[in-house]
Amino acid sequence: MTRYATALGDTRFAFADLKDVLAKASPARSGDALAGIIAESAEQRVAARYVLADVPLKNFLNEAIVPYEDDEVTRLIIDSHDAAAFAPVAAMTVGQFRDWLLSDAATTEVLAALVAGLTPEMVAAASKLMRNQDLIAVARKCRVVTAFRNTIGLAGRFSVRLQPNHPTDDPKGVAASILDGLLLGCGDAVIGINPASDSIPQTLALLHLMDDLRERWAMPAQSCVLTHVTNTLAAMERGAPVDLVFQSVAGTEAANRSFGIDLAVLAEAHDAARSLGRGTVGDNVMYFETGQGSALSADAHHGVDQQTLEARAYAVARRFDPLLVNTVVGFIGPEYLYDGKEIIRAGLEDHFCGKLLGLPMGVDVCYTNHAEADQDDMDTLLTLLAAAGVTYIMGVPGADDIMLNYQSTSFHDALYIRRLFGLRPAPEFEAWLQRMGVADKAGQVPEIPPNNKAAQRLLSGMAGSA
Repeated sequence: MTRYATALGDTRFAFADLKDVLAKASPARSGDALAGIIAESAEQRVAARYVLADVPLKNFLNEAIVPYEDDEVTRLIIDSHDAAAFAPVAAMTVGQFRDWLLSDAATTEVLAALVAGLTPEMVAAASKLMRNQDLIAVARKCRVVTAFRNTIGLAGRFSVRLQPNHPTDDPKGVAASILDGLLLGCGDAVIGINPASDSIPQTLALLHLMDDLRERWAMPAQSCVLTHVTNTLAAMERGAPVDLVFQSVAGTEAANRSFGIDLAVLAEAHDAARSLGRGTVGDNVMYFETGQGSALSADAHHGVDQQTLEARAYAVARRFDPLLVNTVVGFIGPEYLYDGKEIIRAGLEDHFCGKLLGLPMGVDVCYTNHAEADQDDMDTLLTLLAAAGVTYIMGVPGADDIMLNYQSTSFHDALYIRRLFGLRPAPEFEAWLQRMGVADKAGQVPEIPPNNKAAQRLLSGMAGSA
């Protein structure tokens, strides 16, 4: 007889194992329906949540949802678990843990001390018992600070990845987008380019372009070409100015293998980037992106729901002390998150889980044009995430990425958030914006007239770079 069963009225609901409980307790989404693991009714979903609420947290240490012997991500999660850090909550059930997280006892300092004692499955389970406002309230209490050339994640700060993608990697087009973003106060998280070509020579050219601009402007920011980790390793071997190493990661060994990576190659790249010593205020050198549905799309999900697997990807990221992590929440498409409601929920879940696991969590607030979502949905998610204390978002010219063909957030969206919540850029970057005449003494970017002196100063520094 299964350990996981309950009755609602005259109906008894039984679940095969902990993996089944997690899947059936998840809010409805298209990816879990595609995988055939979604709750068959609202009643079954409620029953699963009743059962999940009574599961002791320690069960997640004894019942692996992806077999230990088959999966290096599971081995990482179990072998790195800190029993001493876990002790304050070790006697709790998932439901008790959820209630405790929302209590005044779970302060910022207490949550920070708990990080190493939590597994992804524990935090994913707690999230399934939470309303959206619960996810926001708890995530806001989490504080994760990282640094490279500037310091990200401090209280009262809100950062932006400047994303100057171009469909042909044209240097002038990339440089124009960088200038546009800087004049609107964006770029403190990273200036990060998704290359149209995965060739190593093109990676080298883009790295040198960004580093040349950074040096000309004496800018305390970091750059990254979001190419495959093995290409970045090759670029470092050729002496390229690599600040951050990028890689997409997932929550199972098989899914990561589909990306052409494993933990060993990530460790090699992490050590290589740190050995360059290019950071000035810190040495967090990794940048990871994730997204619900990646394991399912690789047929590497082991029957586990996509949100729990997303949380497991954060265990991979946590292993390497990254500067930045973000979930590209609506990018994979409506097969996994069908509409605005599902995207909003997933974004809040991912941010909550990442922050609780100790990650500098950002969100690419985005959707593809064939999803049942629009910019109003993204405005809602953006504002909710800012209330939840999101570390950073994307800044794309006009919110329309013309290379990746999806809708994200714009430089002006970042201005909206900073003004609405009274937030400022990373301190070192803010000081530079003020020196350049882009930001005022309060760290805010005013309206920019056509003859703006900051624009002229930056343009003069671009001569010969593009």
